[in-house]
Amino acid sequence: MFSRKRDLADSPATSPAAGQSASSADVAATSSAADSTDTPSSGAPSKGRPTPKRSESQAKNKRPLVPNDRKAARKASKEKVRAERNREYQAMQTGDERFMPARDKGPVRRYVRDYVDARWNVGEFFLPVAFVFIFMNLIFLQNPTMATLVLLALYAVVFITLIDVVVMWQRLKRRLRDKFGTLGTDGKKEYFVPRGTMMYAAMRALQIRRSRLPKPMHKKHGHWPE
Repeated sequence: MFSRKRDLADSPATSPAAGQSASSADVAATSSAADSTDTPSSGAPSKGRPTPKRSESQAKNKRPLVPNDRKAARKASKEKVRAERNREYQAMQTGDERFMPARDKGPVRRYVRDYVDARWNVGEFFLPVAFVFIFMNLIFLQNPTMATLVLLALYAVVFITLIDVVVMWQRLKRRLRDKFGTLGTDGKKEYFVPRGTMMYAAMRALQIRRSRLPKPMHKKHGHWPE
């Protein structure tokens, strides 16, 4: 019995003060860990301003559908359109395809223009000849026979002009196939002409050479595209 009491006396006693100190140490460690996570590291600088709300960002990006000054907006729009037209006109005068209208851009359209400009087309003289025939018809208005002959001659010029346009297009289409075509399975070149190319070539062939836009790259006929 005496040995048991001695063992109890030698064993360390757990006092309330010791438990209190242990719990306070745990709280201090937890708070220091929280502070270390909340405090940014020295390598990452702080933003210095609060993050804006989503509604504020959207409000900054909003633009009014109807401007406050409609007259000024209309004037600015007209000025923009006029500047764009002037730029396109200058491009068609100089041959700069960067600012040409979409219908005149591309290697195919450029090849068509060069081919039509190099060729003597009957359509180039159609408008002057037509005005002459109309004037002659007015002169011979009192003479039905001469007026009929003049009218028939005008119809003949129209017919010859159409035939010339057809011949021009057939030759041009063959050249387009040789220039831009690809070899098919049978070893022959195939080429699908873009839509509107025939009308583009025909309308240019019917215009007077000096009035064509874009302007011809050469002043005289005979400069065929390669």
